[in-house]
Amino acid sequence: MRRLTLIIITVGILALSACAGEATKPSPAASGSPTEALKPVSLRAGEKLKVVATTSIVADLATNVGGDAIELHTLLPLGADPHSFEPTPRDAATLAGAQVILANGAGLEEFLAPLLKSAGANAALVELSEGITLRTLSGEAAKSEHGGVDPHTWTTPANATIFVANIERALSALDPASAATYKANAAAYTAKLQELDAWVRAQIETIPAENRKLVGDHEAFGYYAERYGLKDVGAVIPSFSTLAEPSAQQMAALQESIREEKVKAIFVDTTANPALAQRVAADMGIKVVRLYSGSLGAKGSGAETYIDYIRFNTTAIVEALR
Repeated sequence: MRRLTLIIITVGILALSACAGEATKPSPAASGSPTEALKPVSLRAGEKLKVVATTSIVADLATNVGGDAIELHTLLPLGADPHSFEPTPRDAATLAGAQVILANGAGLEEFLAPLLKSAGANAALVELSEGITLRTLSGEAAKSEHGGVDPHTWTTPANATIFVANIERALSALDPASAATYKANAAAYTAKLQELDAWVRAQIETIPAENRKLVGDHEAFGYYAERYGLKDVGAVIPSFSTLAEPSAQQMAALQESIREEKVKAIFVDTTANPALAQRVAADMGIKVVRLYSGSLGAKGSGAETYIDYIRFNTTAIVEALR
């Protein structure tokens, strides 16, 4: 079995705006290996860099940077929940053939370490959340499967620009012959993400201030809430993972908060089972609204790309709260 080489990129860039949540801390590897640790790979004439993305969201961002210069594969199928994903032998084979693996990081892909070991992969692992200030919560959420940090870093265009910069630097280091292409693509896409960020802010500002309150099925939209001035009232599952289970006391506390805050809706990830949220919503006389979180949508969903995904979610939030 070949030795696994794990290389984590640190990119010294700032987010468009620092997160200001209940508690934050730098990504644990924020002062880790420099970009120079990535060395060019040997590519034959006409051969493309073999890239594996863990999620459909990571894959779409990688596509916008790599374009036709990379050969891209995605591990998680559309609609899969990253928290509960169980890889197959075919996934191990995909990793074994990769030259670089692009992951969200921040503890999201808990399946990845054992999968890499079984695959005997010899690829650079790039965690795209490096450089983002990670949210943490106290209480039960701090005991979640993700080491107490919020892995849902991709949910704002501001954070996505950091993903894009990490992707561009990684691809350029591994495939310097195409570096100019990666740089130009990243610059063009970053401009679109900045426009998207401004659009989201303008849309959220149309919601009356007293209605700007979020309750989710789990703690998935904290970065979004912080970025755009929404109050994160709580979650049906008070954890960063969909695998946790709420206690009766936690459920009662959430219902009291919903009543006091006059919350209008519960937002549920399309990859999650909505049953518990629907029960809470029925008890409180409010509605359940589906959002995309860990996966893009299938063709015709209106959330096929990352930009579409953000627009879909923002429109749904605005319509539910306004």
